Amino acid sequence: MATLSGVAHSEQASAESGEFGYRQELRRVLRLFAVFSVAFSVVSITTGIFLNYAFGITHLGPASIWLWPIAAVGQTLVALILAELSTRIPLAGANYQWAARLVGPRYGYVVGALGIMYSAVGMPGILLLGAAPLLVTALGGDPSDSSLLFAVAVVLIVIAFGVNIVSVQLAARVNNVAVVTEIIGTVVLALLLFGLFVGHAKPVGHGFGILGEYTKLPGQSLFYGIVLASLIGVYTLVGFEAAADMGEETVDARRTIPRAILLSVIVSGVLGMITLIGFTVAIPDPATIASSEVPLAEISTYWLGHGLTSAFLLVVVFSMVALTVVAAAASARLIYAMARDNMLPASGLLRGVSAGRRTPVPALVISLVICLALMTYGYLNGNAFGTLVGATALIPYVVYLLTVIAYGMRRHRLDRLPGAFHLGRWATPVFVLALVWLLAALAVLVLPSEFRDALWVTLGGLALAAVWYFVGLRGRLRDGAAGPPRLPDAAVRQTPNVVEGERR
Repeated sequence: MATLSGVAHSEQASAESGEFGYRQELRRVLRLFAVFSVAFSVVSITTGIFLNYAFGITHLGPASIWLWPIAAVGQTLVALILAELSTRIPLAGANYQWAARLVGPRYGYVVGALGIMYSAVGMPGILLLGAAPLLVTALGGDPSDSSLLFAVAVVLIVIAFGVNIVSVQLAARVNNVAVVTEIIGTVVLALLLFGLFVGHAKPVGHGFGILGEYTKLPGQSLFYGIVLASLIGVYTLVGFEAAADMGEETVDARRTIPRAILLSVIVSGVLGMITLIGFTVAIPDPATIASSEVPLAEISTYWLGHGLTSAFLLVVVFSMVALTVVAAAASARLIYAMARDNMLPASGLLRGVSAGRRTPVPALVISLVICLALMTYGYLNGNAFGTLVGATALIPYVVYLLTVIAYGMRRHRLDRLPGAFHLGRWATPVFVLALVWLLAALAVLVLPSEFRDALWVTLGGLALAAVWYFVGLRGRLRDGAAGPPRLPDAAVRQTPNVVEGERR
């Protein structure tokens, strides 16, 4: 990545934002490692594997881990498309901006509404159902005390948003540390367990053949078990486009963001596979682990004891909190981006940026309020909240599908930027394969009865978004008072600073 002077940074920042009709308001300070850390932390192999490993083992047995590379390859195809889009439209609220500028503001509104819904459900779910119970357990508390878990989750989410309100640099530092803890808490631990297994430190009664063993639940077909077990990879390997959400705060965004997107999904895919192999060969007893509520902790305790396992749980909790820090940043940038285009209620307030911190504080605050409301709902209606959290797997794939479709509709009209990432002649096969993959992943997330409630939650969220559209947004769009300008065709783009319908 080229090193630019402060003056050059300022000029480039203004050019990249001004090209799309916006004044540069956010502080452009993030470089490659910081932006990679954002994407890597949102993917969070520690969180995804820890929460979903039991599901795969239950429905297919140890062989379920081999569904991970399928998801990794499929999501890499999606990442290639998003990487190319990030070179053309390096703006906050990336998926919304891509959809709105490629197809139109109504299409972008649907994608943006889904993005807000994803963050609002996912962050409270991870903290209330994941981080809080693990932290209480690691500190010797009672994880069955729902009031205690709720209080801990509230404190954690306020901390995560507070870090973002202080500054984007502090959020970046948290996530730089999170990269290290992700690797220590998953890969290093998995390699340690693998070494203890190879060294026969304790008896386990099986060899490497366990990696190919599979089981079926009574009355369940093998195909159905495969579909359900695929959740571990499908659920985990999402969120890498969060790097693009920081596009207006990234130095040399058109070159940095694509690298961060691709690095995050590839590194997560490789390290996740290493982690799964290490933990799986170290399973002391498959039947016991399959019935355990926290199988990775059970495996770790068998080999390392309760003390080191508690330390491991604290690392997992930190990873979950770090995920929430960057998810909060991405959510606020999406709300800010949509409000800047007058697409949301109270857009005049939500588009505000703190003059001193140069962060979208009003968007952060409203995102926190929404999350606290949903977390409170989850505390009062535990079973209903579990259903809502199931939607966190479905919603991002709907967003990916809509974004990839938008890319397929307009990609041939986009200009090619010198030195920027470009798929070239591979664009069509990558698009087709990514489309096939996303349709297959959505089928996995919709067809099984275990996931069916998530579909209704998603449709319910879209129904709420439709209410605002008909009550307020439709009139704004009709009057030309909302929405970004559609991206001009390559042939009519005369200079990088000329746009159609520039709007603040």
